[in-house]
Amino acid sequence: MKKRPLLLAIGGLLAMAAGLGIGRFVYTPILPPMVEALQLTKSQAGLIASANFIGYLAGALLGALRLPGSRRTWLLAALAVNTICLAGMGAAATMPLFIALRLIAGAASAFVLIFSSALVLDRLAAAGRASLSAVHFAGVGGGIALSAILVAALLTAHASWQTLWFASAALSFAAVVAVAALVPPDEAMPQTARTQSAAGASPGFAALIVAYGLFGFGYVITATFIVDLVRGAPAIAHLEPYIWLVVGLSAVPSVALWTALGARWGVMRAYVVANLVEAVGVAASALWVQTAGVIVAAIFLGGTFVGLTALGLVAARQGSTGDPRRSIALMTVSFSLGQILGPIFAGYVYDATGSLSTPSLAAAAALVVAALLSLLAERQRRVAPSQLNLSK
Repeated sequence: MKKRPLLLAIGGLLAMAAGLGIGRFVYTPILPPMVEALQLTKSQAGLIASANFIGYLAGALLGALRLPGSRRTWLLAALAVNTICLAGMGAAATMPLFIALRLIAGAASAFVLIFSSALVLDRLAAAGRASLSAVHFAGVGGGIALSAILVAALLTAHASWQTLWFASAALSFAAVVAVAALVPPDEAMPQTARTQSAAGASPGFAALIVAYGLFGFGYVITATFIVDLVRGAPAIAHLEPYIWLVVGLSAVPSVALWTALGARWGVMRAYVVANLVEAVGVAASALWVQTAGVIVAAIFLGGTFVGLTALGLVAARQGSTGDPRRSIALMTVSFSLGQILGPIFAGYVYDATGSLSTPSLAAAAALVVAALLSLLAERQRRVAPSQLNLSK
């Protein structure tokens, strides 16, 4: 009995690893060989990335609705669709197919996030093991790291970009099998009546929503193009097989780190600091294009973006004056819009200027503004450290 919560958390970790760490982010290390083989422009690469984020937005909004069937069924179905889309990318050869597959995969990844978190976190809280939620969220970084190792190894063996997608699909399929074994069917649970106040948003919450969108814009440009940036700079090209691995390994402990800091400082103050740390990393990728600078960028990016995602959603739930699901939906919309605009903006600016420096510096500025808006939100709505509760 004591092992069941841990096994459940590991099941959640594997779901997040397959649906987000691999499903959403493996595009980054595969992008350079795809661009080279297919002669894609940066704007085309950005459009493919943005299609995934549009799908994520649509999936998040749909997942917020009351859907028939069990959460486990939706989770496993989303993981299966994600695997099919990964394999499809290796079989596709045209922009419309690439965009369609990444669009569907984005919706599937949103479903994985929503249904795995709802199912796993609820059960961990019921078992009195809410602290294991950090294991669940660590799956994003774990999936990034594992897929980075896989892609690097295959590139060393001179594998084609199609093989990279097929291998990622096989890795995702293995995770689906493991999740099915580790996450048992839903149990009938008595619903606890909850009284919700009338839906509404304080000025502080409005500032947080805008800040969350700026965070989405600020992180995604570097997250999409950092491997391509390394490949295009001769002085640091030798780091290409490793740089995405550094991002993934840095992301693994980030939720535990930032939620611990949130418990000590308050959620919003931790959120402000994390935005500023990420801004430094993003700026380093533009201003310090050397080995040390790119490694700093990778560590700061990986060490903040998953933690920022978790902190932002915790803060939204704490500050909700109505249905918390509505607050989460509003945050997700803002975050997704930022993610959608980021790669498109970066791709077109790169095609016009031949450099990622301008969009990267714009992203760093967006993160600084996000920190300032978060300070405003924190002043208007003080969040006590004791309120931090990921299982809320």
